Amino acid sequence: MHLSEVARLREQIELQLEAMQSGLRGLAYGISRHAFIFERMERVGAYQDILAEYVGERSANQIVFNIYVEVMEHEQVNNKEPCVDT
Repeated sequence: MHLSEVARLREQIELQLEAMQSGLRGLAYGISRHAFIFERMERVGAYQDILAEYVGERSANQIVFNIYVEVMEHEQVNNKEPCVDT
C-alpha cells in the first residue's frame, strides 16, 4: 500500500470538505454558491475513487465519512455561541 499517497488523498479530501463548509457559510448566494459546493463534492468523489484503488471501496467510504463528520463537528464547535445567563 502507498501510505504517502493515501495520506495525500486524505488531506485533499479534508481540504475540499473544509472549502465546501466555508462555501456553506460564505457570502456567495444562489447558483454560484451551489456551483462552488457542487464542485467541491465532485472533487471529493474523484479523490474517493482514487483512494478506493488503494484501500478498497468500503474503506474509502468509511474514511471519507469520518473526515466529513470531523470537519462538520469541528465547524459546529467553533461556531457555538457562549451561553449567557439573563
